[in-house]
Amino acid sequence: MPLIIRPLGPEERPPLELLLLADPSPPLVEDYLRRGSCFVAESDVRIVGVYVLLPTRPDTAELVNVAVDETLHGQGIGKKLVGHAVRTAREARFRTLEVGTGNSGIGQLALYQKCGFRIVGVDLDFFIRHYDEPIYENGIQCRDMIRMSMDL
Repeated sequence: MPLIIRPLGPEERPPLELLLLADPSPPLVEDYLRRGSCFVAESDVRIVGVYVLLPTRPDTAELVNVAVDETLHGQGIGKKLVGHAVRTAREARFRTLEVGTGNSGIGQLALYQKCGFRIVGVDLDFFIRHYDEPIYENGIQCRDMIRMSMDL
């Protein structure tokens, strides 16, 4: 399936249904969209994936809200999105790219490591402190934020 990854146009509405798959908090998603740059993956003029690149500190960006249409998991779209984000961050002259994911996101942890990220820390009880409702993935409660980083 041909896939095009491009910046979301200023006149386009962000694909909130996809963004909320990666982060179930509408206020946080809206904040990321305001502060970062949104990129979408299209196949046959349909948006099938998304990510936001968020400048956080001098020379550092964070990859947030990486999401792929659930019916298309396992087809390499997530890996292509992460690869695109790495190239985009390099082209923008960032020196470090960070990503955080929940302790219960087994697939996400594997994906980011396959793409070259290394675990650099754990923010204990992050999801307990920042979300009103418990989050479960793979039968595991999402409690801790696993912080990962890549030198560009």
